[in-house]
Amino acid sequence: MPPIKVFPVSGSPIEHIVVIMQENRTFDNLFNGFPGADTVSRGVSNGVEIPLNPVSLADPRDLHHSHLRWWQDWNQGKMDGFAQRDADPPTLPYSYVPKSELEPYWTMATQYTLGDRMFQPNTGPSFVAHQYMIAGQSGNAAENPSGVIWGCDAPSDTRVALIGPNGTDLEGVYPCFEYPTIADILDAKQISWRYYAPASADKAFVLSAFQAIHHIRFGDDWRRNVISPQTRILADINHGQLAQVTWIVPDFTHSDHPGTGSNEGPDWVASIVNAIGGSQFWRSTAIFITWDDWGGWYDHVNPPTIDNMGLGFRVPLVVVSPYTRHGYVSHQVHEASGFITFIEKNFGLQNLGTRDVMADAFSDCFDYRQKPSPFRTIGSKVGVERLLNEKPTGPPDDD
Repeated sequence: MPPIKVFPVSGSPIEHIVVIMQENRTFDNLFNGFPGADTVSRGVSNGVEIPLNPVSLADPRDLHHSHLRWWQDWNQGKMDGFAQRDADPPTLPYSYVPKSELEPYWTMATQYTLGDRMFQPNTGPSFVAHQYMIAGQSGNAAENPSGVIWGCDAPSDTRVALIGPNGTDLEGVYPCFEYPTIADILDAKQISWRYYAPASADKAFVLSAFQAIHHIRFGDDWRRNVISPQTRILADINHGQLAQVTWIVPDFTHSDHPGTGSNEGPDWVASIVNAIGGSQFWRSTAIFITWDDWGGWYDHVNPPTIDNMGLGFRVPLVVVSPYTRHGYVSHQVHEASGFITFIEKNFGLQNLGTRDVMADAFSDCFDYRQKPSPFRTIGSKVGVERLLNEKPTGPPDDD
């Protein structure tokens, strides 16, 4: 049965919500020097000021970014422990990506809304952040799972560490959970949703947050709504198909994850935005672009503490819609659970009773009274055809 048409709450013209989740960058690293935003050109390492140096988005070096590492970087709020002994050099985390490699991101941020107080929801890596994106919680999981498969298809000896006191990890559990998600609420109201994600080379798993939710992984939703490869989103939009709620995660090459050897992440995101902007969906869509965790890079803003899981360090946020405040830099505190809050408020739904209850719903980023702006194509260096024809590189975060 096709989904029932559910209109947004009074005053909202948004009928389609799209969340694009990229990987492992801080605000100081990706939007350094953006006009009106809070960034710095110098950081602090163990009490000593050092300049932030330019490092390409395609740089082959990666950085540690576990929950345990987060506490070292944070250093009791001093924000000066980011140097890593086995990095080359140890001060590599004190870097920024040159604007010349980020033109699509900066163009969108200039034309629409940029958030410089978006914090990752957790003090740790990607697996946990993606759970907060769909559930406002992670079952107290603090790290990435021990194996390469993240979720209910993992070998029986796979474990994910739980959060302990004062920057410690506790003995792990199998990474397959049964807590409710926003997808369950959407299903109950027959609101359509899709989750586009890359698969591993052997097709053993799909990097969808829902793979760790037992009743979705082994239910009808997995077959209907979890779509791979992630590039299918471009074909679906072209064919006039866009779910009312959509999540999109990239493969490794297009993820912005350190160590990819590629700087095509901005072009990948631009291809999605351009596809929506050139379609019938533009006038009814809100697109949220963010990054799941800090990836080990320096950021100077001490995050607020709201519970034992977070908040973590700042990550960028770009909000693209004909109804966003244009040329606006939001200094309001946001985090990934707020995507759930926005969905709930936009469609008049009940809440999950998790972090979504306290999360901000990005309300300062929108002005629904303004005349919807026409879409202007986002320029990019790499075209859609090349992106579609490149060899898949699998899920991005396996560290």
